[in-house]
Amino acid sequence: MKTKSYKFKRNLIAFSFVVPCLVGFLLFYLMPTIRGLFYSFTNWDLFSKAKFIGFKNYLALFCDKDFWTAMKVTVCYVLLNIPLQTVLALIIALIMNKAVGNSSLMKGIFLVPWIMSNVVVALLWFWMLDPPVGIIDAVLMKMGFAKINFLTDTKTALPSIAMINIWRHMGYTALLIFAGLQGVPKEIEEAAMIDGCSPARRFFSVVLPYIRPVIAFVVITTVIGSFQIYDTIAITTKGGPVTATYAIYLFIYKNGFEAYKMGYSCAASMVLFAILAMISAIQMRVMKASESDA
Repeated sequence: MKTKSYKFKRNLIAFSFVVPCLVGFLLFYLMPTIRGLFYSFTNWDLFSKAKFIGFKNYLALFCDKDFWTAMKVTVCYVLLNIPLQTVLALIIALIMNKAVGNSSLMKGIFLVPWIMSNVVVALLWFWMLDPPVGIIDAVLMKMGFAKINFLTDTKTALPSIAMINIWRHMGYTALLIFAGLQGVPKEIEEAAMIDGCSPARRFFSVVLPYIRPVIAFVVITTVIGSFQIYDTIAITTKGGPVTATYAIYLFIYKNGFEAYKMGYSCAASMVLFAILAMISAIQMRVMKASESDA
């Protein structure tokens, strides 16, 4: 009886730590998602009573050229952002693991861009990339290069947005990978070195298999975050020039809060939710996110 009482108290204490997160998830994630799913089947305009219209929003969405333009821009942004950010973060993490170690100062420096607000980062880079007064163009012209319209040219606008967000998130991503590298047994690396393995061979055959779950986590979360790009675009380009940076979140916002087609906007959100869930499931399966060779 005493054992059962002890187990009950232990479980109750453990559950009490989970409750705040569970309540937050229910209030701020699950309930809004359910409401969004309901409104996606209506023609709600934010002011009048929502009227059920079935799948009309979804049918209209798949025939909407703006929706497909926004999806194309978003996918292009993801393809620009994820590979470069992951590779740069991995390189930084490897350098930190060999040269920096557990220096709190260096970790703090790498975290500074990520700690800053998205709006602050966007404004900072907007001013630096501004053609008339931006410091980056001024430096390039001093070096003999031609002026580049980073945010006002259709060819450079989206890569510039990707560069801004890579700069912001690269350090945080590197710290996550660095934490994974700390768990790689030193004995195995030393054994591979004694066997004559090159640094590249040691990385791909020893280190990478051990940190596969961390890499999978990083890639999955950054893909989800990249599909949700909004703040930087809203501050810098507002979807332009033309539709060069017209991402899906901007499409959702404009339909919901400017065109007052909230039901239509919710339908687009549900489609994006389904796409992200499918991509995440595929990534976890392909990358074997729950497994390592440890």
